[in-house]
Amino acid sequence: MNIIVLGVIAIIAYIFQILLGMKQIKNFNTVYIRMKRKGKVAIGRRPGKIASGTILLLGVSDKGIIQEAEMMQGISVVARFKARPQFVGIDIHQLMESAILTKENKLTRQAAENAQKVYLAVEKGNYQETKPISPLMNLGTQLSLMKHSIQTKFTKGRV
Repeated sequence: MNIIVLGVIAIIAYIFQILLGMKQIKNFNTVYIRMKRKGKVAIGRRPGKIASGTILLLGVSDKGIIQEAEMMQGISVVARFKARPQFVGIDIHQLMESAILTKENKLTRQAAENAQKVYLAVEKGNYQETKPISPLMNLGTQLSLMKHSIQTKFTKGRV
């Protein structure tokens, strides 16, 4: 009987997690679309696996001046975007040299650096999205390399 109750609680928690995740995605889309209607949007990411993750959206004018900034930071699905007015008025080309970043936490600085890097690459026309390797794929690659290394050692030993 207790196992059934625990199972039901786990299913309810899972559904609740999905609903909150969908609400968080909707919040991102709402903020992004609002900024996109006004001009270019630079998106800086600092993904967190165990630690807090950060997404920084910067609304940028045609001249490269940040017009609007919002950031989502946290480890749970209840994190929402919050306005970051301290970034407004800074030229995105000099964002990392700005004195305002010294007052920010490490995760915010990393997200700002990523936003600037991606914006500059897109501006130059040579940006290519790189897909992260899944842990399972990474394990397969590591095993393949180990197999090749062992085969090479045995081959060299016979010759």
